[in-house]
Amino acid sequence: MALTVERLDARTWPDDVLDEQFGGAFPAFITADSEAKKYITRVREWFADLNIILIDENTVPVATGWGVPIRWNGELADLPAGYTDTTRRAVEGRERGETPDTFVICGGIVSRSRAGRGLAGELITTLRDLAPTAGCTRVVAPVRPTLKPSYPLTPIDTYAGWTRDDGAPLDPWLRTHWRLGGRIIATAPASQTMTGTVSEWEGWTGMAFPSTGEYVIPSGLSTLRIDRENDHGHYVEPNVWVRHR
Repeated sequence: MALTVERLDARTWPDDVLDEQFGGAFPAFITADSEAKKYITRVREWFADLNIILIDENTVPVATGWGVPIRWNGELADLPAGYTDTTRRAVEGRERGETPDTFVICGGIVSRSRAGRGLAGELITTLRDLAPTAGCTRVVAPVRPTLKPSYPLTPIDTYAGWTRDDGAPLDPWLRTHWRLGGRIIATAPASQTMTGTVSEWEGWTGMAFPSTGEYVIPSGLSTLRIDRENDHGHYVEPNVWVRHR
């Protein structure tokens, strides 16, 4: 398949086209990260050249992804706390005039209609190759493991260590990174925090939450904590840090 790589903003894509190809890739509650919202507008403006889309020979978008540059000293203790902290460091680093040295792959989606055709690997490779454009010599990613919703009660440190007989990670998305040379270097137990009212969480999940407590939710990598008395739902999402050569 011949693919063309463009900046996402190189042309205007109709909403229905993007929704048809990429809609439903993430759960509805993913937008409830209020801290990330503080930075995402500047991320989209300042790092638009690192937000790409892959287009097939029929001018159909088949994959999309993005990342940001940060300064990282290479030590695990200096890694961002996860996805949200990465966006903060990218924005604040730009404001301070820092010279970035590490490209962080923040997200990637492959069209549901093209699943299983090797596009995930193509997308990761394309994103990884953006590092020199961003002036970076390192590439890392806070990966959202796709099979983790099947094991929401399992700690992320335990889950990240699960492997198949061939030594590859059990998780399909982690395994794709692994096949491209990526290696797990750490976990991010609190990569994102999503909050909302009880009714908002009921709308996002399609569930009822009749009492205070912990709930397993659709597409949740961990459990949701509901506080009925204070009309509040609190969900902390873990990721896994992968470093590429």
